[in-house]
Amino acid sequence: MTFRSAGLLFFLVLTIGTLSCAGNKEVKKQADASRRLGESYYRAGEFTHALEEFVKAEKLNSKDPVLHNDLGLVYAEKGDYEQAFYHFNKALKLKPRYPEAQNNMGVVYSILKQWDRAIECYDRARSDLLYRTPHIALINLGVAYREKEEYHRSVESFEEAIKVAPEQAGVDLANAYRGLGHTYMAMEDHEDALASFQKAVEKAPDFAAAYYDLGQSYLKLQSFEKALYAFNKVLTLTSDPNLTEKAEAAITELQR
Repeated sequence: MTFRSAGLLFFLVLTIGTLSCAGNKEVKKQADASRRLGESYYRAGEFTHALEEFVKAEKLNSKDPVLHNDLGLVYAEKGDYEQAFYHFNKALKLKPRYPEAQNNMGVVYSILKQWDRAIECYDRARSDLLYRTPHIALINLGVAYREKEEYHRSVESFEEAIKVAPEQAGVDLANAYRGLGHTYMAMEDHEDALASFQKAVEKAPDFAAAYYDLGQSYLKLQSFEKALYAFNKVLTLTSDPNLTEKAEAAITELQR
């Protein structure tokens, strides 16, 4: 009897647990669906819709580190950095080895020009052997060091990013070369800057921003015809108003 009672109690616990798990699975499924929809909105640049879906998901599953990372991203995009920090920290509390969240928190520190804190985040991210895209943190690290005018460390970071980035990284690899070029420009090493920007357009031939950088580099070296070609190339590759306006202004200046 006692055994059977114990058995019955055990069965009830399993049943309650199973029912609870089944319920939790359904709730988690709903939360995941909202999170994935929010991520689609986020990728499309529809940040308010993304936030709405992420908030729905959080009400259903507040212990999902990926969701908190997503919330941090969308709050950062909307300029609410306090909430962004809260959610990145929450993600890291739930999942201490989460280099993507470390990197993203570093980006917010960079936006706020808190370079030392940003560097700490990027260093932790890129040092995690489980991080699948350490070149992203290294590119960000290179920018932070350049802003601190620690140019040699900046160069080292970009060179390391180029070394570890997969060849198929495309635009990411081009951005590493662009970052390196910008650091050389800050150092007034225009020959090495030009070589870096040439590598950037080689890695991503349709990357308009890389051609704009290339044009600026040619201007510094007084290669005006090549600069004109690069700026015109920008206009064929993008309709982005900021970039086209700058390219058109450069072309007008060259044609005077």
